[in-house]
Amino acid sequence: MTTIKIANAQFWVHDQDEALDFYTRKLGWEVRADVTMEAWSFRWLCVAPPGGDGPALVLMPVPGQPMLDETSSAQLSDLVAKGAGGTLFLETDDCQAAYDELSARGVEFNDPPTAQPYGIDTSFRDPSGNNIRLTQVLEFDPERH
Repeated sequence: MTTIKIANAQFWVHDQDEALDFYTRKLGWEVRADVTMEAWSFRWLCVAPPGGDGPALVLMPVPGQPMLDETSSAQLSDLVAKGAGGTLFLETDDCQAAYDELSARGVEFNDPPTAQPYGIDTSFRDPSGNNIRLTQVLEFDPERH
């Protein structure tokens, strides 16, 4: 069978430079691609955790015309700001240490690391409103709260 893998995932962002600053300076990620295609007025911007070869996160601006009319673009922008643009699930080997490190860099969390049946979990949002969950996966325990 032919190999197929996930290359990238995408978040809509309100401002690519603001998103780039958040993901590189606050989360400590690296830039995988930053290419501007002047003829198309388009910037392909991808970031990912350092040192990996897994999928990158494309920071795609909320589109306007010709892709979306002005009303639809504004509606999408509003939905993203409300956290309805999707969720990125990140995994760490130490949720509390990652929480402490990222908090020191200015990441504002929605909640502290909390024990769940599947592990220890917390969440935050990027500047555009996209949801990000950070989880330390542990052996499933329905009694863990």
